[in-house]
Amino acid sequence: MHIDNQGSATTTGRYQIQGVDVLQIADQFGLPLYVYDADKIIEKISLLRTSFRGVNLKIKYAAKALTNLSILKLMRQQGIDVEVVSVNEGRLALLAGFEPTQIMYTPSGNAWSEIQEAIGMGLQLNVDSLPLLEQIGQTYGSQYPIALRINPSIAEGGNFKIQTGHGDSKFGIPNDYRVQIKGLIEQYNIPVVGLHIHTGSDFKDGNTFLKIADVLFDMAADYPNLRFIDFGSGFKVPYHPGDYATDLADLGAKVSSAFRAFCERYGRELELCFEPGKLLVSESGHLLVGVNVVKENPSRTFVQVDSGLNHLIRPMMYDAYHHIRNVSNPTGPERLYTVVGYICETDTFATDRSLPEVRPGDVLSFENAGAYGFSMASTYNSRVRPAEVLVYDGTPYLIRQRETFEDLLRGQVDVPVLNADVIEQTI
Repeated sequence: MHIDNQGSATTTGRYQIQGVDVLQIADQFGLPLYVYDADKIIEKISLLRTSFRGVNLKIKYAAKALTNLSILKLMRQQGIDVEVVSVNEGRLALLAGFEPTQIMYTPSGNAWSEIQEAIGMGLQLNVDSLPLLEQIGQTYGSQYPIALRINPSIAEGGNFKIQTGHGDSKFGIPNDYRVQIKGLIEQYNIPVVGLHIHTGSDFKDGNTFLKIADVLFDMAADYPNLRFIDFGSGFKVPYHPGDYATDLADLGAKVSSAFRAFCERYGRELELCFEPGKLLVSESGHLLVGVNVVKENPSRTFVQVDSGLNHLIRPMMYDAYHHIRNVSNPTGPERLYTVVGYICETDTFATDRSLPEVRPGDVLSFENAGAYGFSMASTYNSRVRPAEVLVYDGTPYLIRQRETFEDLLRGQVDVPVLNADVIEQTI
């Protein structure tokens, strides 16, 4: 699917989210600021459902992409489940109103004490290693139904850092260990209710998912009491004008057809599950920043903004492209700029990017900032994290307060012995 435009709807000369002027949102809540469009999230959920008509589809939102409680409540309101990777994400999901049975817990090398806590909370456990599988068998035997996370040894898609299904990945139990998996299951009589794979990368069409399906459908023969087959995620979203996205219509048609054929062979209908995170929230998010300085250097012109990798680390961590809009001066003459942050570190959002003329005081919007933006933010350089706003039904709502200096001090302990005056040292 070819994408021509990025971000929310625009009107002549003004950039809007659900009819609300972005500059008004910036004035009301301050900068820097994360803004999320609820309509875009709902649109993506609807698109996914439409693409998989004719199967028993279960959508589980991958909470790590954006864990704000209000976002989780929006997901629950839309009738989807949730997938978490830590106990605290599980607690947030429970606070948002999800039932324990609606929460899939997928640890990756997590402490045994945390896994036991998740089991005590009643979450659906997704086992991703042979040692953990044996520990579950020894401790719980046949008492606790589990899912198995399988590594299919398939390396395709985008940035290698986000590929989780290749043979050298730490994630999942390699399908080469099929005999060992089955042996432990039978030894401890562990109930297996689901098979799961998460590739984690940017796939554009349904063909890669069909390769994954072959692995799971074949392994399903070992487990007669399955309730679901879970394909995780890996959907490609567009980041820049002219970029491509996963063709969900193609994916839905191919995978649904293969799944229906599998269910016939298996003897009954199972749930077909996906765990989208980025697909649901990425395009909904906008990081609004203010321009502090426009700095002319001999080789390039820098735009220095009031944010940095402490708020949006993806460009530095993944070389990720984020489309940038000059919200204040959208019709200005185009110039080349390198947009950088205020962190004492190489901190570049974009190099030699063509933008309408940028002036000190302008507001820029980094698009596709909904997924792994705030959720990966930090207080590096002792800088506070931004506020978050959700635009719902045409009204912007504050869903997280901006941090303060007091928040930076929270948890620090004053040691009285260090309060003495400076000790002079003599030679």
